[in-house]
Amino acid sequence: MDTPQETVNVFKTIVLFALAAVAEIGGAWLVWQAVREGREWWWAGLGVLALGAYGFVATLQPDAHFGRILAAYGGVFVAGSLVWAVVFDGFRPDRWDITGSLVCLLGVAVIMFARR
Repeated sequence: MDTPQETVNVFKTIVLFALAAVAEIGGAWLVWQAVREGREWWWAGLGVLALGAYGFVATLQPDAHFGRILAAYGGVFVAGSLVWAVVFDGFRPDRWDITGSLVCLLGVAVIMFARR
């Protein structure tokens, strides 16, 4: 059975991964908008700041293993990128996009929450 601290750590991990995804995906999207879509260059500046925030947020994870955090975050990034595209770009994922992102999130759960 999970201890209260383990439950808090799981919640903290999920929240921090979500914040990291918004910062990284949002930052990259802002740079994309400036460079590829002709938006003002200050959009790229905001994107760079958001990307820096992503790097900082990752350090707040309860797990102390850099490689584990970044490996697991890769799965969050895959799923989060598809969600971002739906919300901000009108992208419509097909069943394989959805299946692939669910597989990635399962991998995140195994990497981060398996008993060790």
